Amino acid sequence: MIKKNVVITGAGSGLGASLAKKYSGLGFHICLLGRTRERLQRTAEMLTDDYSIYELDVSKKNEVTEVFQSIKAEVGPIDILINNAGIGVFDLAENIKEDAVHQMIDINLKGTIFCTQAVLPDMKNRNEGIISNIVSTAGLEGKVTESVYCACKFGVRGFSDSLFLELQDSQVKIYAAYMGGMKTEFWDGIYQKDEIKDLMDPDDIADIIMDNMKPRKNLSVKEIVIKNKI
Repeated sequence: MIKKNVVITGAGSGLGASLAKKYSGLGFHICLLGRTRERLQRTAEMLTDDYSIYELDVSKKNEVTEVFQSIKAEVGPIDILINNAGIGVFDLAENIKEDAVHQMIDINLKGTIFCTQAVLPDMKNRNEGIISNIVSTAGLEGKVTESVYCACKFGVRGFSDSLFLELQDSQVKIYAAYMGGMKTEFWDGIYQKDEIKDLMDPDDIADIIMDNMKPRKNLSVKEIVIKNKI
């Protein structure tokens, strides 16, 4: 049996690490992508099967192209791409610095587009594959102090919806997850630990996402919304 390959961006912590751990338990080869090797290595230590680590800044198109070419050459075709990398800087709209605006748009939106572009030709050629965009409920509704973050996530929503239409006559599937806040390092420097203690567990979110991405006869799940119950 040929081992399937899953590529996860932002795999160094949080939901990305949870997804990596769970897919590893199912026997997938895990390609861990992120900007910091130390954090990726920390995730790798939790895995039960083989893996590869690739340092990558998803906002840089040339880097994305090179890394995904390396994955194809060294590991094989990509069966699942999970666009999970993201960053948030929160403040009133007029206070968000220019660098923060560029960073959020570059990573959250352009990074998702670049990584998707890197896998689409081969997936289309093989007529199989899954692209999962980890979006956030910020892609569904505006939020106070999250104006630019929401703008990026609304962009990913539009990109996902359009891809769904482009791919509807193929066996390449697009999936979008809109989830609320989780207990992860995403909130470091924004909230104290006691302020996020009632947020969702990323392991639970990973289970829900993976279950909804499973191939099923005569149906496909386009998107799912997961909200905090607090």
